[in-house]
Amino acid sequence: MEGKNIAAEQEEHALSCAGCGIHIQTVDKTKPGFTPKSALEREVVICQRCFKIKHYNEVSPVDMSDDDFLRILNGIGGTKSLVVMVVDVFDFQGSWLRGLPRFVGNNPILLVGNKVDLLPKNINLNRVRNWIQHEAKERGLRSEDVLLVSAQKGAGIEELLARIGQLRKGRDVYIVGVTNVGKSTLINRILHDYGAADLEITTSPFPGTTLDKIEIPLEDGRYIYDTPGIINRDQIGHMVTPADLRALTPQARINPKVYQLNAGQSMFIGGLARVDFVSGDRQPFVLYVANQLYLHRTKLENADEVFAKHHGTLLVPPNGENGKTLPPMMKHTFKIEPNGPTDLVISGLGWVALQGKKPASVVVHAPKGVSVGVRKGLI
Repeated sequence: MEGKNIAAEQEEHALSCAGCGIHIQTVDKTKPGFTPKSALEREVVICQRCFKIKHYNEVSPVDMSDDDFLRILNGIGGTKSLVVMVVDVFDFQGSWLRGLPRFVGNNPILLVGNKVDLLPKNINLNRVRNWIQHEAKERGLRSEDVLLVSAQKGAGIEELLARIGQLRKGRDVYIVGVTNVGKSTLINRILHDYGAADLEITTSPFPGTTLDKIEIPLEDGRYIYDTPGIINRDQIGHMVTPADLRALTPQARINPKVYQLNAGQSMFIGGLARVDFVSGDRQPFVLYVANQLYLHRTKLENADEVFAKHHGTLLVPPNGENGKTLPPMMKHTFKIEPNGPTDLVISGLGWVALQGKKPASVVVHAPKGVSVGVRKGLI
């Protein structure tokens, strides 16, 4: 009898959650991987956390450090595999996985731009692809190829699978990226469109959904591995509540908002950021942010007062008291030269495009710790 109990415990501990990859345990509800013993009888076992995310859109924090995530990624360098790095085309800077060559060793890298369905309809996707290739080289990453996909809509998946087949040459495949770039959604799309529809990896807009490597068998005995997303701390999404995160995350194709601004005017992007046009000739400022975000134009001289009075009420998100948990706003000053299209990027929120035909002095306000920068215009 005692031998049976030991065997049962060993069998239980050998299970991993089909949703996030974490080790299944039935002892401590407060720790990652908990599931009721009755759930072990199911054909596909998922932990209670994944169950709540999937059925109730409810997430509970887990006690995993950045070092835990990095430990898993560090193992890739010792393998012979193809590495597929996924970036979010809507938030390229915020979703860039810094130092990837350090993790992958000599393994080839395929760069995949996800969420193209969020970009405006009139955009030239070949230009986007070339732009990503250029930006990757600027960051020291030389990839075998760059592909654009929409994991949500299924666009480009067939081409991606064909390219993976060409490049992997009988090796395993590791899917890597920062949190919330859509890695798990991408793998679910592959599973559902090309077999194994009974498996489904947990996806959500919350950071850190995948907690350990998830392995999916390939026909030749090799595997596709979904790895945990590295948390990029300079994205604004990691500073807000789950409800506010939904509000700033694009749900559909972006409709650019064009504002003709004069010097001395400010634009609020909800209560999360502010763009001041300090000096320069009248010119268009085009905002590429989630359609549901509230935008408000005011005079620069009144901007501080408007923020103090309406933050969390008119200027949302953040909603209500949530704004008090945000770090204080920091100023970022930029001189825009007439050198062609230029984007002011706020990591995790979107960007503001200027034509770059006239010089402009601009100040961007964003919570302390959020990355704000300038890049060559994407559109």
